[in-house]
Amino acid sequence: MNASTLGTSVPQVNARSKVLGRAQYAGDIKLAGMLHGKVLRSPHPHARIVRIDATPALALPGVKAVVTGADGPQVPWGVHHKERLTLARDVVRFAGEEVAAVAATSEETARDALDLIEVEYEELPALLTPEQALEPQASRIHPGRDDNIAHQIRFERGDVDAAFARAHLVHEATYTTHSQYPGYMEPMASVAAIDADGRLQVWTSTQSAFLVRARLAAVLELPVSRVRVIQATTGGGFGGKIIEDANSLIAGLLALRTGKPVRLVNNRLEDFLACATSVPEHITLKLGMDREGCILAKDVRIVADCGAYSGLSAEVMHVSAMRSDNMHRNGNVRSHATLVYTHTPPHGAFRGFGGTQMLFALNSQIDAMARQLDLDPLDVHRRNAIERGATSVHGWKIGSTGLVECLAQCADAIGWSTRRSRNAVHGAKRRGLGLAAAMHVSGNRTIGDWDGSTVMLKINEDGRVVLHSSEADMGQGAMTMLSQVVAHELDIPLEHVHVVAPDTDSSPWCIGSLASRVTMAAGNAAILAARAARGKLLDQAASMLQLPAEALKCAGGAVCVADAPQRSLTLAELARAHLWRHGGEGIQVSGSWDARTDMFDKTTLMGNIAPAYSFAAQAVEVEVDTETGQVTLVDSFVSDDCGKALNPQAVHGQSNGAAAQAIGWTLYEQLQLDAGRIVNGNFADYTMPSPDALPMLRSGIVESNDPNGPYGAKGASETAILPGPAAIANAVFDAVGVRIRDLPITPEKVLAALRRREESRHA
Repeated sequence: MNASTLGTSVPQVNARSKVLGRAQYAGDIKLAGMLHGKVLRSPHPHARIVRIDATPALALPGVKAVVTGADGPQVPWGVHHKERLTLARDVVRFAGEEVAAVAATSEETARDALDLIEVEYEELPALLTPEQALEPQASRIHPGRDDNIAHQIRFERGDVDAAFARAHLVHEATYTTHSQYPGYMEPMASVAAIDADGRLQVWTSTQSAFLVRARLAAVLELPVSRVRVIQATTGGGFGGKIIEDANSLIAGLLALRTGKPVRLVNNRLEDFLACATSVPEHITLKLGMDREGCILAKDVRIVADCGAYSGLSAEVMHVSAMRSDNMHRNGNVRSHATLVYTHTPPHGAFRGFGGTQMLFALNSQIDAMARQLDLDPLDVHRRNAIERGATSVHGWKIGSTGLVECLAQCADAIGWSTRRSRNAVHGAKRRGLGLAAAMHVSGNRTIGDWDGSTVMLKINEDGRVVLHSSEADMGQGAMTMLSQVVAHELDIPLEHVHVVAPDTDSSPWCIGSLASRVTMAAGNAAILAARAARGKLLDQAASMLQLPAEALKCAGGAVCVADAPQRSLTLAELARAHLWRHGGEGIQVSGSWDARTDMFDKTTLMGNIAPAYSFAAQAVEVEVDTETGQVTLVDSFVSDDCGKALNPQAVHGQSNGAAAQAIGWTLYEQLQLDAGRIVNGNFADYTMPSPDALPMLRSGIVESNDPNGPYGAKGASETAILPGPAAIANAVFDAVGVRIRDLPITPEKVLAALRRREESRHA
């Protein structure tokens, strides 16, 4: 028998092709007669387009097409609101907005052509902050609207005011969070071509081939069956490669206009300008606790900035406003969240999807209140943690939770009980510990009334398996997980399963990689497909061995008699026999799985939206230099409740990668805008944490065995990013007694807070 890889650490099945340089990214694709696309972007955050003259560019030898907003697609696109044109027409609303696109015989010629396009702008006043945009006299960023509010959320559960009235301690504070660029290694890239049948074919870097196809068809006014999307090898996504950029749209447009293949690859600056960064939020949080630290009431007000177009920002803000309510047993919650348009580059999906913003505020607040009550923050977290089998305040059914175990694991790893309040002091350098907790979803029934997946399997004549799924692997290991599941169910070697890249022509319809749903949805679908294939193999063997199927089993790449394993037929023999017979056919099956959850009720904002919920905790140690304000992360341990670790190595990689992104957002990364223009749109000036800025990142796994998950597994790619910022902020307070509520935590802010504390002491 083959040893199952489930629960063991295995390398990613596509790692070898990447390491050897064989993996083909969209930017690597070369087709005969291929043209190169480039995009002209607005230099102004708000301006009227008075005139565009593309004649000089079109006269440049090698230029095959120039498209502007006037003759480009007129169908607007977007998620919450259909409001954005592929190329701006009449007005630009952010610096970096696409104004014209060029296709030429070389990238250099395309770049030169951009310089020859004459655009006359009339600059208009720009609203660069939510505060400016919310002023009653502010101009409207989008015509026809009553205000500059893109979306609002309001709800109240329980009796919030009465609960505050009986609380022993009520604490209110305001927190601000900033934008983070996804920082994936591969910038956005697409190659579009017209195939022999006149259909549009697009290879692109994406998290959802079918969502890309739907948008291409809608905007370019084509039947979906006339559009084929193939997911090229994708070098990271982190939420930024769903459907909030225009790269594949412009590549498709240029291919349709020229009839030639067109390659459109962002350079890094273009990617900073084009990619939706995380949503900045201004959060005012009020909590009430009893003397023992139990949360009795919660009141949240959020003002979020979506930039010039709303994209997925409304859904992100929704998560900030509601999700963290479900990790605690408190039944009295109130929220008012407002999403505001500004003349700044659009914001949207990012790993953690709005959870990071709110959990920074909530975990900071819990730490502050625990200290005021003279309680251990660890005990406060434990006391409030929702339990397995509970239904949360918003109707979420918690089938599994390892939150308490995550907290314990982190506390033990960091030495919480022995080192807390006995921190090392080295002259001006002070050390402190911090802790935070988080929850996330594993699936989300909010796009439509389906939150499932379909997996197709073909058993070839050599007994090996080809797997078709449209769930995207962008580095997180989806292909490996699917291979493990099928290999386990059929008892074949892992290398005998080949996962085909998502292709809308040949792969089943899937939502794609978002909401940490792939292990849950596609993993369950793969189990069903593999068992269907096993059933066909057993039936074929039963016929050939003249035995009932119940007497047989799959073992070691064959079907054998359970009590006489020497009597066996290989999968190759069975696959051939299943084909070469009267009425025969190849073994091809599919399995579909849909979560038993509730369609989200947009009126009541209630419903069990996910089949499972993941939890995580993180503990850190920092060293703060009181003379320079520098915060150095000395130690970090993140614990991830992933239900069941199908591949522990992959889970640890995801946990530590998430922790690194959280550390970057907290201490180093900040998108800088000057008059609405990005001024640090490159990796030289946009400071991401380098290896020497990180400690040896450590992580642990808690297996809570979810009843709905494949073999008990649930999502393990996003939850670990959520607790880091607050854990670091809490550790800074533990070290030097100042609380930074405005991210990122920079040396300047630390020194300013220390000065204010000293001034207040001597006042």
